[in-house]
Amino acid sequence: MKTAEIAQRFLDYFEKNNHTIVPSASLVTDDPALLFTVAGMVPFIPYLSGVVPAPYPRAADVQKCIRTNDIEEVGKTPRHGTFFQMLGNWSFGDYFKEDAIRYAWELLTTSEEDGGLGFDPKDLWVTVYEEDDEAHDLWRTLTDLPEERIQRLGKDTNYWSTGLPGPAGPCSEIFFDRGPEYGIDGGPATDDDRYVEIWNLVFMQYEITNVRSKYDFDIVGELPAKNIDTGMGLERIAFIKQGVDNMYETDQVRPVLDLAAKLAGKSYGAESHEDDVRLRIVADHVRSSLMLLADGVTPSNEGRGYILRRIMRRAIRSMRLLGVEGPTFPELFAASRDAMKESYPEVASDYARLSTYAIAEEQTFLRTLAAGSAILDQSVMDAKSGGTTTLSGSEAFLLHDTYGFPIDLTLEIAEEAGLSVDRSAFDALMQEQRARAKADARARKGAIADQSAYRDFRAKGETVFTGYTDLETESTVLGILVDGRSTDHAVQGQIAEVVLAETALYAESGGQVADKGVIVGPGYELEVLDVQRPVPGLISHTVEVTTGEVSVDAPATTVVDALNRHAAQQAHSATHLVHAAIRDTLGKSATQTGSLNRAGYMRFDFSWGAALSPETRTEIEDIANNAVRDNLEVTTRVMSLDEAKAAGAMALFGEKYGDTVRMVDIGGPWSRELCGGTHVSRSAEIGLVNLVGESSVGASNRRVEALVGLDAFRDLAAERAIVSQLSTSLKTPRDQLTTRIAELSASLKAAEKKIAAFEARALTDRLPQLVESATAVGTVRVVAQPLGEGASTDDVRTLALQVRDRLGSEAAVVALGSVANGRATVVVVTNDAARERGLAAGALAKAAAGVLGGGGGGRPDVAQGGGTDAAALPQALDGIVADVRAITA
Repeated sequence: MKTAEIAQRFLDYFEKNNHTIVPSASLVTDDPALLFTVAGMVPFIPYLSGVVPAPYPRAADVQKCIRTNDIEEVGKTPRHGTFFQMLGNWSFGDYFKEDAIRYAWELLTTSEEDGGLGFDPKDLWVTVYEEDDEAHDLWRTLTDLPEERIQRLGKDTNYWSTGLPGPAGPCSEIFFDRGPEYGIDGGPATDDDRYVEIWNLVFMQYEITNVRSKYDFDIVGELPAKNIDTGMGLERIAFIKQGVDNMYETDQVRPVLDLAAKLAGKSYGAESHEDDVRLRIVADHVRSSLMLLADGVTPSNEGRGYILRRIMRRAIRSMRLLGVEGPTFPELFAASRDAMKESYPEVASDYARLSTYAIAEEQTFLRTLAAGSAILDQSVMDAKSGGTTTLSGSEAFLLHDTYGFPIDLTLEIAEEAGLSVDRSAFDALMQEQRARAKADARARKGAIADQSAYRDFRAKGETVFTGYTDLETESTVLGILVDGRSTDHAVQGQIAEVVLAETALYAESGGQVADKGVIVGPGYELEVLDVQRPVPGLISHTVEVTTGEVSVDAPATTVVDALNRHAAQQAHSATHLVHAAIRDTLGKSATQTGSLNRAGYMRFDFSWGAALSPETRTEIEDIANNAVRDNLEVTTRVMSLDEAKAAGAMALFGEKYGDTVRMVDIGGPWSRELCGGTHVSRSAEIGLVNLVGESSVGASNRRVEALVGLDAFRDLAAERAIVSQLSTSLKTPRDQLTTRIAELSASLKAAEKKIAAFEARALTDRLPQLVESATAVGTVRVVAQPLGEGASTDDVRTLALQVRDRLGSEAAVVALGSVANGRATVVVVTNDAARERGLAAGALAKAAAGVLGGGGGGRPDVAQGGGTDAAALPQALDGIVADVRAITA
């Protein structure tokens, strides 16, 4: 049974049992405490904790997960993988233990022919929390499990909590017995690989507090709404159903493993245990990397990107240990794509982007390995020949700081050679480096780089910009600045400025932001963070050294991010079109005062004293898009400033021009501007211009903003989806939506007025009953009654005053409570005789509000209070009666 089929059978079963099928959330979670979705419950935490009301009473899903805390176990056990899929069914205050157990048993043991998973009951074991008699008895009554295959275990294995105050509860786990060839008898309690946990049923039924550890806490009581949280490992079910020994041999992983073995000239399962482990690492890590890339994570040196980079580099390292020196990702990632696309079609549709990142990362790391492996190998040999079992911290630091070797990789390679690393010495050196950097920063007090350094670089000649025609250019490093000071090198982890003789990377100017890209050379790679022109004729690249060490006079190749550049060109050319359209529409007095364009977005500031009407905005947008449709030629000419001005070229705001300028025409003289930016070759390449905003940016200054190209299309597609949804929901043609919505709004307001009037009358009708409910508390007559839900505070106050008036001149206190939108409110009124006895409405309301979890107060005769604990309203009203009794006793 294929993995995708198992997942579909799970979803079909629970959909048949009235569960809402929820798509998998992203691997990148919104939870600030987590880097990734590490468990199936993560997307449901707001519902399980009660912070957010669940949009459905029961649900089921197949959730993508990433977990790297057991990364060292990957490949060594049958069940540890960094990427895995959790099948889960969820109940939010709906069903509880009985149905959870019944659903699990029925799906597992129903035959495949009838849509189940076809497990033989004799192969299944169950564990329950040792004090959970209810779960134990349900397993006995709902299934044919014998007593000896239901084991009671302690909190460390069968009790779930977050380790924080809040919901908790016992759990029951289902295990599959793989047979005596995999281990000893004794059931899951033996903690042996023979018994594989396949499904965990968590019964969230208690509120805990005073949490001293994950398994040491006080139980406050039962939760008002009990939840079910279950998780079944899809890969574990798959390797059992497919009759293989581990998750790496299942249909979604095995193709990568087999290809890796073929590339390495190995025979999986027949030669070396160590090689088998490495092949399994490759298969797991390639799949995990593919899925992380598909969810928008890209390799970097921090956060999620670092985890991805580590996983990818472990796969590369494993292939090297298998004897493969060259690149393998182009083939391995394609194999993983083909294995995963049935379940996740996006890995195929977006593969061009995903593979670009993967292949580039492999190329970079192979260069890193080539530069650093010789040093590390020599260090290992020296250590062994010298009779020591430890690599020095300084050697590990050199590899990290100069060659970009992650410390975890050095540790791993050293361990394979039977050596350890002096980690404490390494950490001390890292701390010293950080301290030096902080001291340098404090000494500089934020000062910018010494201009004399730039002058020295500039004296070597102007930086040649080749990016108008080339996206990749070979050059030489002319100079390096670190912390504003000239130096001869920069090492991994440092931020530096690098000046080259030539560059294809565009420096920010003319409203166009700097290019993204990298600078690479022998043994190093630099991520480009910014590109500027600190002095005329000089281009400086602010970079982070991500790999190795860069030195003055080293060869360097600038590589532009082609997709980002193209999108920036679209936006910049669109800015010219919008500029021309504004002048066509508003006249020549609408002159430019500023602009910004970056990939997918442009804004244009111009002198104008009034907001643009919707009709004017539409006209500007139409003119710009007509120019796109007409596929106007974009030409550039270099000429003298005087010639350009004579030709009618417009100078751009904030730009300084030399004697020689670059003039850009779009459609000939229709759009003719002096511009040093990068542009498309014909206007149709812009794709689409979508004006999304118009606003004031100062006196007599306006701003228009637009999305361009694919970003514009996506925005319009989102609006189209909204309109379509409204049209379907309201059963109204699109061209009649505005009228229909206006009618519904008017009807809603009228209905709300009628409802308010009805509710007010209903409250007034309760006046006699409330007066009759008055009870004597000493010499004071007291009315303390809840009015239910929906009554407004104004209506409650009016009714309380009416009740007080009906009670006459005898001492009287009236306290009425209501609930609206989950919040409870109490209004207290007193008459003169009650106040003479020391009964002040403000004090009584404040005390009641404290019971409700809020605040309150007011005048002695009329006051109110409220809080979020609506369930405590009866208690708050009883408290007012008790306070009256105490004050008048």
